[in-house]
Amino acid sequence: MTAQLLNGKQLAADIRSRLKEKIAGFAAAPGLAVILVGNDPASEIYIRAKQKACAEIGIRAEAFHLPENTSQAELTHLINRLNNTPEINGILVQLPLPRHLNEKEILLAVAPEKDVDGFHPYNAGSIIQKRAGAFAPCTPKGILRLLDTTGKDLNGLNAVIVGRSQIVGMPAAHLLLNRNCTVTITHSHTQNLQKICQTADILIAALGKSEFITGEYVKPGAIVIDVGINRTENGLKGDVNFAEAAEIASYITPVPGGVGPMTIAMLLENTCEAFFKQHRS
Repeated sequence: MTAQLLNGKQLAADIRSRLKEKIAGFAAAPGLAVILVGNDPASEIYIRAKQKACAEIGIRAEAFHLPENTSQAELTHLINRLNNTPEINGILVQLPLPRHLNEKEILLAVAPEKDVDGFHPYNAGSIIQKRAGAFAPCTPKGILRLLDTTGKDLNGLNAVIVGRSQIVGMPAAHLLLNRNCTVTITHSHTQNLQKICQTADILIAALGKSEFITGEYVKPGAIVIDVGINRTENGLKGDVNFAEAAEIASYITPVPGGVGPMTIAMLLENTCEAFFKQHRS
């Protein structure tokens, strides 16, 4: 292995430690509402991890676990109530939602100032327009923090993102554009994907296919960010073939212990920022 590990677990621990000190000086504990609809096992695991992280640093996390058959009106009513609850500073709606619910309308119902996931169109649009104070989605925000630990100047670098989701791929592209990277977004219809990836100084894999990105996709010296978490017979695997890519890249994130911990750390940071902004105003 020649690549240096981008240790998201350690960086996230450092961020949580700083946030804990900061929260200790607040007049009250920041409040985060976590909404889960249904009984998706993976979502339940993520919710417990987020609640645990909140408790460790002093954020008061209040969970709302709703049945699978919750209606659009019922969920919207809960969100509206939380929007008007001063003790709740951030609202997180765990995705995916059951199919009968309109995900876009539900995310639109969350007040932008409490949208700590950064999914509301106001926050998404503010990132595109470089407006200060917008909440960036947690995973892309965490990716930028990991890139910063390399010490490399991102200005002018070629970034290739494999995956165009609204949660990772698209917002990551805008954050990188705001740092003056030249960004290419690829997807399932992209032709010559391997050739395009080989041009990347920064290669971000967020497509949800276990070890799809092999060493042949990686430019020598590239920074490889693996967003994938795939449960396989051989345990958790990323979207990148780690063993192959690590022989070619200059930096690489492991799975687990790379992007995942940073996503939760950025959620905690966004919640603290929401608390501070709401109390300041």
